[in-house]
Amino acid sequence: MVNYPNKLNRRLISNKTETQVTDFANRGMSFETAINATNDYYLSRGLAVIHKKPTPVQIVKVDYPRRSRAKIVEAYFRHASTTDYSGVYRGYYIDFEAKETRQKNSFPLKNFHQHQIDHMAHVLEQQGICFVLLHFSISQQTFLLPAKSLIAFYTEVKGQKSMPLDYIKKHGYPIEQGAFPQIPYLDIIEKKFVRR
Repeated sequence: MVNYPNKLNRRLISNKTETQVTDFANRGMSFETAINATNDYYLSRGLAVIHKKPTPVQIVKVDYPRRSRAKIVEAYFRHASTTDYSGVYRGYYIDFEAKETRQKNSFPLKNFHQHQIDHMAHVLEQQGICFVLLHFSISQQTFLLPAKSLIAFYTEVKGQKSMPLDYIKKHGYPIEQGAFPQIPYLDIIEKKFVRR
């Protein structure tokens, strides 16, 4: 639900007793929030301009209970999205996807779609820097895995399996989470991807 133009006060809307419900839709939100804060940090210091891409949505039906409380009640994705983030760092095009899992020893490939893999391959063909940030929420481990390594594994297993943590450790780079920035992925980009 999208509340526009005024934000609704949730406490006024729901006085019901809340039950514990598992909501998988927002599972990666804290990781995404950390990435967004990192990107804001980079932008505020003039280091990079990287933003989350908006999801292309076609609004079909809007309910107007009152003029100040329009509510979108039906919408559809216009087309498949590509990756989560894109931007520029020191003249280099940056494009990446961010994913999170609760699994301990592998990363499910069902989290990736063929159109995303194809998009990453196209970015690499154009000499862009493309990668995925993989976060293991239980162990609090985060890795930067180059798109080339993801594409190779995905193609080999035809997207049907999970990627072992050992493969990620061998082909990727661990990211030590910090305070400012929270997910300092540009450190790896600078050391491993930027041509000197």
